[in-house]
Formats: sequence, C-alpha cells, structure tokens
Amino acid sequence: MAATTGSAASTRDRGSRGPGSGRRRYSPFGTDNLWGNLFLLPWFLGFVGLTFGPMLVSLYLSFTDYPLLSAPSWIGLDNYARMFFHDPRFLQSVRVTLIYVVISVPLELTFALFLALILNRGLAGLGTYRAVYYVPSLLGGSVAVAVMWRQIFSADGLVNRFLAVFGVTGPSWVSSPEYSLYTLIILTVWQFGSPMVIFLAGLRQVPPELYDAASVDGANWWRRFVHVTLPMLTPIILFNLILRTVSAFQSFTGAYIVSGGSGGPSDSTLFYTLYLYQEGFTNFRMGYASAMAWLMFLTVGAVTLVNFFMSRYWVHYESEDR
Repeated sequence: MAATTGSAASTRDRGSRGPGSGRRRYSPFGTDNLWGNLFLLPWFLGFVGLTFGPMLVSLYLSFTDYPLLSAPSWIGLDNYARMFFHDPRFLQSVRVTLIYVVISVPLELTFALFLALILNRGLAGLGTYRAVYYVPSLLGGSVAVAVMWRQIFSADGLVNRFLAVFGVTGPSWVSSPEYSLYTLIILTVWQFGSPMVIFLAGLRQVPPELYDAASVDGANWWRRFVHVTLPMLTPIILFNLILRTVSAFQSFTGAYIVSGGSGGPSDSTLFYTLYLYQEGFTNFRMGYASAMAWLMFLTVGAVTLVNFFMSRYWVHYESEDR
C-alpha cells in the first residue's frame, strides 16, 4: 500500500514538472557550444561578407541606374522592363542559352552513362581509365582548353584536316553562325568525366541479385538495363541532372574565348552570362547586369524546383514501398 502511494506521488511530481522539464535547453551561446560556434564563425563571416551581403547589394542595384563610375540612382522596375521589351540581344542570349542547356545536358549525361556502363564491366586498370576520362572535367573550364578548342574547329584546324582526308571541305566551324554554338556543345559533352564517375559509383551499388533474378526470368541485356539498371540509377540521374543543368546555365569561359568576348558570329554564342558580363563590365551598366543576375538566379532556382517536383514521378528509391 505504501509502495503504491509512493509511486503515485512520484508520478504526480513528474507531471507537475511538465514535459521536457528534465531536458537541458539548447543555447547557441552555452559553454558546450562555444567552441563549435567559434570554429563556425569564419564560415558565417565569409557567408555574410562574401555571399549574402553582396546578394543584397546586387538586389538593390537591380532597381537602379548604376554606370559604375558614379552613384546609383533609383529607377524602379525599368531594368526589368528593358530586358523583356526593349533589348533584343537579351532575348537572343536567352534563346542561345536555352538551346545550349536543352541539348548539351542530355547528351553529356547519356555519354557519361554509356562510358560508365562500359567501365563497370570489370576492365583491367579501371582506376587508370577512370582518371584519364575524368581529366577533361578538370580542364574543360580552363582558358587554355577553350583556346585549343577554337584552334581545333577553325578553318584550318584539326577537324577540317581530318575531313580533307576524305575529300570533304569543312567550314570554319567557330566562325559560322550555323555551327559555332554546336562546337561549344561538343566541348561540354567532352567534359563528361564528373558525371561518369558518379554514375560508375551508382552502378557499383546496384544489388547483383536483381540482375540474377532478371536473368532467371529470361531478360536480355537491354531488358536488364531498362528494368533494373535505370530504375536503380534514377536518384543518381536526378543528382547529375541538377548539377549539370546549373553548370550549363552558368557557362561562360568557352563562349568568351571562342567568340573573343563578343558572342559572335552574329550573336550565335551570346550566352546569358556572357551578355551579363558585357553589360556590367564592358558597357558599365551594373544596375542592368544586376537585374540580369537576379533573373538568372530565380530561373535556375525555378528549374531546380521543377526537377525536384517532377522527380516524384520517375525517381525510384530502394527503400520505398511500392
């Protein structure tokens, strides 16, 4: 009887203290978190001073006329109105960039997955092949490679010399509006190493018993690829798709070097980032360039959100209950 009474009293005491009263409240400035916050402080200072702060300044400048050599003056939405209604070169840069993204990203991912499937077959010296194929991803954004690319596709470049062996006279690829953009797309596809390594890592995680079960059911190589490999790789495909799409929207070096900074010929390589650079640092319209930068930021964010939203219809996770 006494034990029962004591237990009830103890229960009332716990209830009177309320839920969570025995837990220590988190305090970012507490002694236990002091050293962690101190180690994070340089990152926070860098984020505020080098990323978040400049973003806020550029947002303000996007509503101003800022010729860079004098103080900015507030003009409201005039920069945005000019982009959509009074600047044909802006619309051309949007068109060129969209063509580039829509063509280059699928081609690059397809080529990367194709080579990852080949390397996944257990070739001798796999590490060497993987390193060699990854090198273009390290060098592809460099000025030296862009200069080399311009020479390869020039009128007397390596491509036309190769075609001359078969009696074909090729044009000056980088100087022809019909072909210049596609030389940059080829340059992007050549930088397949990074997504290829990620695809290869994903292929190594596919359970072998799934292939065994598919083989027992009589599935050939193509059916195993479509019904086993691709569904298991869909999270990796989504990851690579988002990374490469964002990277394609930000492409700059190749177009700048190949066109000499003009976006030519006939604005056929006038990427959005290249035109933004011209407006901000060549024409000294920093307010207009800031408006273009914010529009690009919102566009890339919207495309990323759409990819995440659509992924629910085609991305398969192994832990999901189907």
